Amino acid sequence: MENQPTTRTAPCDDLAVLLTLTSTAPSATDLGFLLHKHPDRAQTFDLSVGRAHVFYPVASDSECTAALLLEVDPIALVRGKGARDAGFSLAQYVNDRPYAASSMLAVALGRVFRSAMAGRCDNRPELVDRALPLAVHAPAVPCRGGVEAAERLFGPLGWHVDATPIPLDPTIPAWGDSRYVDLRLTGTMRVADALNHLYVLLPTLDAAKHYWVGPDEVDKLVRVGEGWLGAHPARDEIARRYLAHRGSLARSALARLAEVDDVEPEALDDAVPDPVPDAVPDASPDPVPDAVPDAVPDAVPVRPLAAQRLDAVVAVLHESGARSVVDLGCGEGVLLSALLADPRFERLLGVDVSHRALQVAARRLHLDTLPDRARQRIDLAQSSVTYADARVAGFDAAVLMEVVEHVDPSRLGALERAVLGSAAPGTLVVTTPNAEHNIRYERLAAGAFRHADHRFEWTRAQFEDWANAAAARYGYTARFVPVGLVDPEVGPPTQMAIFTQGVAA
Repeated sequence: MENQPTTRTAPCDDLAVLLTLTSTAPSATDLGFLLHKHPDRAQTFDLSVGRAHVFYPVASDSECTAALLLEVDPIALVRGKGARDAGFSLAQYVNDRPYAASSMLAVALGRVFRSAMAGRCDNRPELVDRALPLAVHAPAVPCRGGVEAAERLFGPLGWHVDATPIPLDPTIPAWGDSRYVDLRLTGTMRVADALNHLYVLLPTLDAAKHYWVGPDEVDKLVRVGEGWLGAHPARDEIARRYLAHRGSLARSALARLAEVDDVEPEALDDAVPDPVPDAVPDASPDPVPDAVPDAVPDAVPVRPLAAQRLDAVVAVLHESGARSVVDLGCGEGVLLSALLADPRFERLLGVDVSHRALQVAARRLHLDTLPDRARQRIDLAQSSVTYADARVAGFDAAVLMEVVEHVDPSRLGALERAVLGSAAPGTLVVTTPNAEHNIRYERLAAGAFRHADHRFEWTRAQFEDWANAAAARYGYTARFVPVGLVDPEVGPPTQMAIFTQGVAA
């Protein structure tokens, strides 16, 4: 059981932050399986800022409510802080952190519901991808920008937003409203998605964090925002606010989101001003409100191309009957994570030339905490796709997913020799952008590539010419499959080639 909770009665003292998640689906108590928290137990978790309690005020077949109560220790918030915070000593002790749902509640969510956020449910795996009717209630949320900000951030994700401003003092109406709202969200979606939305957007609404914001926060944002943040109309605002308006970090996050989720590259803010130095405390004042496009209130979230591509690759691997797979250029381990969750794949290897990418992949895959049986199925190694490496030989299948376009054209021959000649998998799956489709990205300049690191992007004819020639040289045949919605004029956004060893076309 994660975090080894203790069982005790949940308290309800004054220094507490509350959030509830309710399911009204049939067999509503299945929520307990998804959250990895039993409805009959109240559990407590120790955090650096206090204690988090999970309990179920309601648990029936028709309705199930899980409550997360965060007891904040105000002294613990400043214990151990150094001289860099001396100028903010009063703010450290007199603030809203013990009462409002902000970054500390997000930390508690990530600690207490880590497995649920990752979409893991070993006891009932069929529940993970099931969309449930959900309701979220956070009675006190700091919301810079008011009700409109809450609607702008949550609305495009499929939530119905009911945000009620909280008055500064109910007995003195003339004082007006505070910057806090009573937030209620309703929608039908996966529990993992709901938790990930809250993890990112609660501190985004506050636009401040209780801890120092560094490069590791970019990794968190990209990991938790995968599959939804890249296509969000307010992604620029979310990245800047979540990363405490540190422009260099926001730019890094936006560039990585473009690669992961295949949003229009020029739609990302690549010229965000960086007026605040990197070494700024998390309590920096709120800047001028960001200019962001209005969200469509009833917008239906679009399944990202990256997710469609991942599904297509996994489907081909299933079709091939592969039991062992090497992911060449595995990056942050997105494909490996999907394959590790499928027991059909008995041996997995991810290789990448970037040590940093492998570190991120190891964290994504939780290699340090995997059960022994799962850990024995997977490994990571640093290697280049253009050099022969005995470690990548002997696999049933290999994958080059959005990798080949990062290789210099003069090195493609070396890639062919290393992969098709030396590694010689039974099946090779290659995906790459379709250059013809680029004209459908309105903000992508004519002739520009989708990513700054792309060395080229092929048309369908160019890709087929290369794949067929490489297959013929090494005893393979190639067939081609579109990925994504096929445009009748310019084809799909992504093209896929499936190389099969020694099989006639």
